[in-house]
Amino acid sequence: MSNNNNDTAEAAGYAAAGAAAGAGVAATVGGMGLAVGGTAVAITAAPVVAAGAVVGLAAYGLKKAFNW
Repeated sequence: MSNNNNDTAEAAGYAAAGAAAGAGVAATVGGMGLAVGGTAVAITAAPVVAAGAVVGLAAYGLKKAFNW
């Protein structure tokens, strides 16, 4: 394991794993929607995948914060 503070390859791996998890959630749940005030908006897979990547990067940040 590298002691480099800016390990972009490791961060990219965490983001990719999170995006894959988000894609899995989107595929499992299927079509989602958000209904507010009588108006409904469809939520496609792209925002779910992006949210998964953000969660993956958050896990990477926690790992770096606690030096695991």
